[in-house]
Amino acid sequence: MATWNSRGLRGSTLEELINRTNEQYAEKNLALIQKIPTPITPVRMDKEHHQITLAYFEQRSTVDYIGAVQGIPVCFDAKECCTDTFPLSNIHPHQVSFMKKFEEQGGVAFFLLFFSHENLFYYLTLKKLLEFWERMENGGRKSFRREELEEAFYLPKQGGFLVPYLEGLKTDLELRD
Repeated sequence: MATWNSRGLRGSTLEELINRTNEQYAEKNLALIQKIPTPITPVRMDKEHHQITLAYFEQRSTVDYIGAVQGIPVCFDAKECCTDTFPLSNIHPHQVSFMKKFEEQGGVAFFLLFFSHENLFYYLTLKKLLEFWERMENGGRKSFRREELEEAFYLPKQGGFLVPYLEGLKTDLELRD
């Protein structure tokens, strides 16, 4: 059983940026995306500050976000990285399994990566992740480098959206056709 404590909030800034972007997309009727809460059981509380300081995850989470974009089911997970090398250990086998099944049902699954040291957002297709994943399973690198990523999926700020991932989705869908 996994344990949670306050040191595990590394991605909370990224999460806030994505949540605000989701609000903007919803306000403009472009997408309806919901954050999936991870169920936890509190163990220790800071009563003075009304905060949970120690908890156990009740179950494995699959993805961070799920919803629909113009009638297309989407799910994605957000990951932050502070170097140009992303360790695949940050992605769990049950997440990959869920995302594969999600796409088999006609949805689109992807990862939003934030390279914090460069302030860069990247839309990682499930297809590309699976290339890295298979390489790892066949004894290759257990990570991938930024230089291995496709230039078309970087997400420059535009249109007033903090994390304009619909641009990545658009490119993803165009390449699938």
